[in-house]
Amino acid sequence: MTSPDNSSSRPAQTYADRTYRSPAALVGGVLLLALLAWLGIDALINGTPRTRLLAVAGLLFGVPLIIAYTLRPVVRANAERLTVRNPFRTITLPWASVEDLRASFSCEVFAGGKKYQLWSIPVSLRQRKRANRMSAKAAGAAARGAEPVEVRRAAADRSLEELRELQERNAAREEAQGAVAVRWAYEILAPLAVGAVALVVLFAL
Repeated sequence: MTSPDNSSSRPAQTYADRTYRSPAALVGGVLLLALLAWLGIDALINGTPRTRLLAVAGLLFGVPLIIAYTLRPVVRANAERLTVRNPFRTITLPWASVEDLRASFSCEVFAGGKKYQLWSIPVSLRQRKRANRMSAKAAGAAARGAEPVEVRRAAADRSLEELRELQERNAAREEAQGAVAVRWAYEILAPLAVGAVALVVLFAL
C-alpha cells in the first residue's frame, strides 16, 4: 500500500536572497571613508573655528556621497522579486514586472517601460574581451578535435544570466506579481543636501 502524495500541500521551499555587490567598490569605499575621517578629525582637533565648520560641512557632504556610490549599491534576488539598491534610490521589481535584463556598457533591468541601472554589477570590458578570446580559442580547439577548453564568462554576464533564469522560473508565481516600487534614499539625500548648502554658504562668506 502506497502512502498518499502530500507534495501539493507542502509549502513552497524558499531560498536565501542572492546578493550581488562590487568588491572593488566596497574596498574603495572603506578606504575613502577612513581617509575622510582622518582628515576631518584632524581638522576638528587642530583647526581654526572656520576650519572646523568646513570640516563638519565637508563630512556631512562627503560621507553620504561615498556611502551612496560605494557601500550602498547592492542587488538582491529571490523567488519573488528583484531589489535594486542604487546610490539614491531603491527599486523593487516583482519578477512578473521585469521585461528584460541586459548587459552592454552597464547592467540594466527594464520594467514598466523604464530602464534601471544595476550599479552593484559593473561591466568589465576587459573581462568580456578575455572571455571572447577564450571562446574563440575553444571553438578553434573543438574544430581541430582537441579537448574542450573551459570558458569562463565575464562576471557581469554570469550574474545577468543567473537573474534571467530566476525571472523565467518565477515570473508566473503568485507571489511574484505586482508593480514596480521606487523609494528615494532620503537618509542619504538629506545630509548630502545639508552639507552641500553649508559648504556653499561657508565659501561665500
